[in-house]
Formats: sequence, C-alpha cells, structure tokens
Amino acid sequence: MKKTKPGYSLFSNFAWSVRMLMRYSRTALLLSALFIPVRIGLKYLEIYLPSLAVSEVTKGQPLCHALPRVGLVMLAILAGSVVLKALGYIRSSALGIYRYKMADLVTGKRLSLFYQTYEQKEVRDLAGRAETVTQMWDGVLPLTDMVEGAFGVAENLLGYLLFGTVISFASPWLVPILTAAPIVNLLSVRAYNKWEYAHRKQMTDLDQRLWYVAGLPDDFSAAKDIRIYSMASWLRACYRDLSGQQARWDKALVKRNFFTRTADLAVILLRDGGAYALLIHMFYKGQISVDEFVLYFAAIASFASWVDGILSCWNKANTMSLKLCDFRAFVDYPEEWAGRGSARAEDHRDAPPEITLRNVCFRYEGAREDTIHNLSLQIKRGEKLALVGPTGAGKTTLVKLLCGLYRPTSGEILFNGVPLSDFNREEYYQLVAPVFQEIQTAFFSLAETVSGKSLADTDLERARQCMCRAGLGEKLDGLPDGIYTKLNKKVHRDGTELSGGEAQKLMLARALYKDAPLLILDEPTAALDPIAESRIYTQFNEMTENKTALFISHRLASTAFCDRIILLEKGQIAQEGTHRELIRAGGKYKELFEMQSCWYQENPKGGEKL
Repeated sequence: MKKTKPGYSLFSNFAWSVRMLMRYSRTALLLSALFIPVRIGLKYLEIYLPSLAVSEVTKGQPLCHALPRVGLVMLAILAGSVVLKALGYIRSSALGIYRYKMADLVTGKRLSLFYQTYEQKEVRDLAGRAETVTQMWDGVLPLTDMVEGAFGVAENLLGYLLFGTVISFASPWLVPILTAAPIVNLLSVRAYNKWEYAHRKQMTDLDQRLWYVAGLPDDFSAAKDIRIYSMASWLRACYRDLSGQQARWDKALVKRNFFTRTADLAVILLRDGGAYALLIHMFYKGQISVDEFVLYFAAIASFASWVDGILSCWNKANTMSLKLCDFRAFVDYPEEWAGRGSARAEDHRDAPPEITLRNVCFRYEGAREDTIHNLSLQIKRGEKLALVGPTGAGKTTLVKLLCGLYRPTSGEILFNGVPLSDFNREEYYQLVAPVFQEIQTAFFSLAETVSGKSLADTDLERARQCMCRAGLGEKLDGLPDGIYTKLNKKVHRDGTELSGGEAQKLMLARALYKDAPLLILDEPTAALDPIAESRIYTQFNEMTENKTALFISHRLASTAFCDRIILLEKGQIAQEGTHRELIRAGGKYKELFEMQSCWYQENPKGGEKL
C-alpha cells in the first residue's frame, strides 16, 4: 500500500482555510469569529437565570424586586437567541458562496491541468475526492465543516475556561473529573479516522465502478448495445455485486463508528454521574446553598458540553482536515510545462510553421516499451503530410505530442526552430488546431461549439462560413434556429442531436474557425459518407492554405493528395515518400494499400465490383 500519511497537518489546513476565507468570503470568517462571544454569553445567561430565580425566592424578595432582574436576563437571552439565529443564516449563506468558489478551483484545475498528468488514474481519483470535499453527503460538507470545527474548538475551549472557573468554586475536583474522562473518546475517534483515511482509495475505486454501472441506463450511446446484445441482466448482476461490496464497506464503517460512539457514551455516564454525585453530597452536607446548587448543577451540564464540544469539534476538524488534504493536494498539484516561456504565439501565426522532431521517444507510464521510439522528422513549411500505419503504430500518440498534450520522454520537438518547452502551454495551444478521432459535444449552440466561446464573443458570420466549408450548410438551412440551435435533446427541449458524420464536420468547422497555422486532422473522415468524404478531399488544399497540415488516416487511398506520406510502424518511420513513390518502392505501404484496394477491384470469381 502506498503512503497514507496526510500531506498537511490540522493546523496547516486551518491556516489555509482562514487564508481562503479571507480571499473568497471575509463575511463568513467574521461571522464565525462573532459566534464565539455570542454563544458563550448566551450559555452563561441560560445557567444564571434559574439560579437567579431561586435566589430571589429563597431570600424572600418581593415580586417587584425579582421580576425586573429576572425579566432583564430573559430579555437578554431572547435577544441573544435572535442574534445567534440571524448570524447563523447569514454565515450559512456566506459559507455557501465560499463553497461554490472553492468548487470552482477544482473545476478550474481539472480544465487546466496538463493533459498527460490528468490522464493518470490516480490524479483523476484525487480530483474526484477533491470534488466531494465541496459537496454535502449525509449532512456532512467537509469544506465548511472544517471551518466550523476549527472555530468550534476555539469557542468550546474559551467556554471550558470560563465555566471551569465557575464550578471550581464548588470543588476543585470537578474540573479534572469532567476533563480527564473524554480522552478515551479522543483516542477512539482518532483511530477511526486513521482507518477511514487509509482505505479511502479502495472506496474511491469502488464508488467509481458503482456509479459508472448505475449511470449506464441513462446513457443514450450505450442504450442500443444494452438492448440488442441483451446486456441488461449482466449489468444488473454487476450492479448487485458492486452494491454488495459497497454495503460491506458501509457495514465496516458503521461497525467501527458504533464502537467509537459506545465508548463515548460509557465515558459520559461515568463522568457526569460522578460529578452530580459529588454535587449532591456537598448540598446535603450544607456546603452549598440551594441557589448555588442550581447554578453549579447547570454549570456542570454546560461545562460537560464544553468538554464534549472541544473533543467533538476537534474530532470533526481532524476528520474534515483529512478530507481537505485531498482537496489541497489536487488544487496544488504541480503543473508540468505551465511556466512563462519566452516564445510567443503571435510571432508564429502569420506563416506556415516548420515542425522538427529530434530523436523523440515517448513511453506511457507503467509501459515496458516506448510507443514512439527515437523518431526524427522534419515537416516543411506549408507541407501537407499524411501519417499512416497499422493500429497501435503510435499515430495518435504522435498527434498528442505535436499538440502539446504530451511531452516527450526524451528528445525534443521544435516549432519554427523553437523548442516547445520555450512556449507557455496556453501560448502554444493557440498555434495548433486539431480534429481528434474522439468527438465530444456538449449542450451549447452550434455557433458556441464552433467558436469555443459565448455567443457574445463569437463572430457569427465567420462561424457560419466555417460550418459551410466543413459541409454543414444544408444542415444549417434545415434548422429553424440555424446557427443558434442548441445541441443535446436531453438538456434542451428544442435541441438537436447530430449524427456521427455531422459531429465530425462540426469539429472540422471548429478547427477552421480557430485558424491556427498548424492543422492536424486525425481520421477526420472516418464517420463521413463517400460523398462528404470526397468533398473534404476536394477542399483540402483550400482548408490548408497558408498552413502546415498533418493528415492521419487508416485509408491509404485518401492520402494521395498529400505532399508526402509517412508510414509509421512500432513507433518508428518505416517508409516515406509520395503515394506513387511508395507504390513503386514496394514494401509495407504497398502491401497495406493493396489489401484495402482489392475490395474495390473486380471480383476474380464473379466479375463483379464490391
């Protein structure tokens, strides 16, 4: 098992929380501090009121003397309660704002973290646990509970000192009796927290699998396969198995928590029983009066609550602190290739770039061999380069390296002679416009999807032109709202769902809208029909005008219009040249081409064309 020691201490997390409150919600911080004197003062008035009333009665004071004094204390208690309630509502609202702003930190980190880093499972698991810190589960909200627990310790400690002084006048033995016993509770809760923290990764894995299976019935893309391949029974069996594992984990948590609370209850009975027995003994011995007995009796109950509060808030702060460690670990996760490089995108946007790879190697984490091995390649300015090869040859990995989503394990990539490491990451992304194999659309309008911006920041005419160039002109004409049409029928009642080919065209339109000098098309026609594919090839030179372009495809016949073709095999260049040159040279390229093209030739047996 990996290291389970928390990365931050309780005091470090409290200090961090105070800094974050100062930055994002000073109101919540101020109100948390104001709670302390108001609540302590109210508690003292509540134990003083019955003692005052008994004192007035036993001393035979007339009603006109007792009523104003008792009434004033009652009025103060009422006012304190109203103030406390009002402070609670305002603080709750302020902490809610704080919570949303902190959740935004997690979202921002997820969106900006270096792709290669975020692709790692342990980082994504950490992100998931960081997100749960900003969410409420079973009445527990770790992010704000950490603040309440820490301030609660301060409040209860101050109450302990003040009320301890009061009851020490009755007997100096009461304070140690009421203080020492709860140490058992502190130790048991600490053991429970350590166990839960040490097993959090196993529970995270189980939660992910369970929620994934539970979400499949609501996934449109999976619905067809589930029905046609009769997967429902299997998936339900998976869900029952995972939920059974979850139930066993919950049972273990409840069992450990039960023993912790049982020990706490036993300690409370022994502690309070001993204190009350001592107080009753003193009253019968005549050592304290009736009104003092009432005062000390109430003070003991309140003092015990302060002691319990110290331990409860301390345990709460500790528990939440452990969860906050994951939040901070993710938000502070070190960024790779995010510094301020000296190179600027604006210096490279006006002309087709030259791309150079020098002895580039890339190996995925945990892999035994390189996916890209010692690859050297120069893509000339304005060149239209095709990249082909069998599945697993490393084409998509190479694309991600050129896009700056991965960094080479060794070697370097240069953009116009400038190493990519000299660019700020965001600066470099401005120079690349890729169309990936995986297509993901959201619930925005067509215009927003193409521009990657809000409607207010979108050049609508330019977006329309790019969509028409990508082959979506007829689609736009057939939509009542045209370019304003929203995607995703699940979110929008009047939304639209695109076919695979239409979605691929939309991604191409997005790349054209960005107008970056390096255009990378990774299987851009895989979901297109032959007519649409032919149009893309016809318009390819127009699309790539004043750009350097990289075209990746499994269909070798589709690469003939490129200036040069690279055949990648096992992460290395196996062949390169034009289509004609590679066919004349023979070898792997010709072999793959003939295997694909034979199905479009005359059938030797039947004389038909397939």
